Amino acid sequence: MPLSPDIRARRRDAILNILAQRQVTRQSEFVERLHAAGIEATQSSVSRDLRELGIAKLGESYGRVQPEASPASTEIPAGFVHDVRTAGSSLIVIRTATGAAQRVALFLDRSDWPEVVGTISGDDTVFVATRNSQDQRQLIGRLRNKLQA
Repeated sequence: MPLSPDIRARRRDAILNILAQRQVTRQSEFVERLHAAGIEATQSSVSRDLRELGIAKLGESYGRVQPEASPASTEIPAGFVHDVRTAGSSLIVIRTATGAAQRVALFLDRSDWPEVVGTISGDDTVFVATRNSQDQRQLIGRLRNKLQA
């Protein structure tokens, strides 16, 4: 039976509120909290909602991995990046929290930093191409400054 858009929107708003109030480590916790708030939910509906809201497991708990409605994210959220290292003279490998690579790559793609030629992201790894080793060094410096701020 198709679900009313109002019910889906109410459930998704509740998921965002739950996430804003506490760390959630299992999808079943979302289901339990939704039921406690009088909102019908199954694990599969919660899973679908999380995916469509851009929420994924980031290490031990769930968090937003896609930027909100703003056209460009200006920050890499704390804890998303675990390691930055070089691979050759024009490639940087960034290790992220599980599920966070796409958000980090999107930040870099929208940064307008001239050193970034392009990115490829997986689940927890981002490859960043630069034109040359000088751009590579400059980009690593920018990243380290941004992540320490």
